[in-house]
Amino acid sequence: MKYYIFLIFFIILFHQAFSQDTTKQNNALLLDYYQNQRFDLAADYLRQNNPEPITNVKILKALAYCNQMNGKLPEAENYYERVYAMDSTSTSVLFRLGSINLRRGNEINAEVFYKKIIAKDTSNFIVYKQLAKINLDKKDVISAVNYLIRANKLNPDDADVASDLGDMYISLKAYTAAEKVLDRAITADPENMILLQSLVKLEYNQKKWPETANNCEKILLLGNQSGSILTQLGIAYYNLNQYKCSIETFNQIAEPEQNETTYYYTGACYKALKDYDKAISYFQKTIIQGISPNINSYYSEIADTYETLKKYKKAELAYQKALQFTETPITWYSLASLYDTELKNKNSAIKYYKKFLATKPEKNQQRYVVYAKSRVEILSK
Repeated sequence: MKYYIFLIFFIILFHQAFSQDTTKQNNALLLDYYQNQRFDLAADYLRQNNPEPITNVKILKALAYCNQMNGKLPEAENYYERVYAMDSTSTSVLFRLGSINLRRGNEINAEVFYKKIIAKDTSNFIVYKQLAKINLDKKDVISAVNYLIRANKLNPDDADVASDLGDMYISLKAYTAAEKVLDRAITADPENMILLQSLVKLEYNQKKWPETANNCEKILLLGNQSGSILTQLGIAYYNLNQYKCSIETFNQIAEPEQNETTYYYTGACYKALKDYDKAISYFQKTIIQGISPNINSYYSEIADTYETLKKYKKAELAYQKALQFTETPITWYSLASLYDTELKNKNSAIKYYKKFLATKPEKNQQRYVVYAKSRVEILSK
């Protein structure tokens, strides 16, 4: 649909721009380029037939648009700026300049152009929508909400704006306002999954468990089997005391998407069902998920720093703490070396050197292996 709108636009544009000089411009050829989306060829053709300096606004607009569609944003911006210099009141040019700057990541410039539009036209829904996005990116929540409110008033049925505004209200705990916005949009589009997901977020935050479960099930039937929806459904079932349904729901989540929350509620369900062995198993998984896999490295770094400061007892405790989370060869070796050289604890040094050697260290740790073997032999005498 969008493509045909553009095509109609260009038919009108080039009829106006070139109908008076058909010997210089081949409208049929240009339209063929547009229909085949060969905007690069269209731009070349326009430049060849319109030597600089170009003063015809319609030609400049056409060149700007062709370059924009061809992804040559700096060139497109340059042409639009030339048009803007001739006509600073053109809303369409301001919008194009805003859109190009947004695509290029220059949100500051884009905001300037969009604000110029609403200074003249306070009923431009798309501009308010774009300004809301820009301010969300800037973490300016108040401005973002204000722009979303204005956009929502202009078009309360737009799902994207209603969902974003609803989510913002939810984050601000303005649940009544969120419900009003989402209900209106969902009435217009009851099977819109974006809106339904925002509604589930609202109901989940309000702890409306029957409604949460009902709408999660609706989303699943519409084809969204995401881990987040299954997680919210599983938690809703748990709070409705439907423990078996909750476990079945969590089991549908792919292993890579399982997390601390899903494991915890699965364990809680098994505990409620008095299956204590499985409950403990899942609570243990919860702990593992809740702890960084790098925590051994963090404690080892702390221990090494204490060694540098010659605080050897604290270094010993840090190494022991590291081993509680992950038993790595280098941690065994570091602790053995600490007992050997600094704490002068021969038995502990032998014990941890042997633990290090038992791990069958990798090739890049062979120099440690040679040293550990020699120290075990010397200390065992």
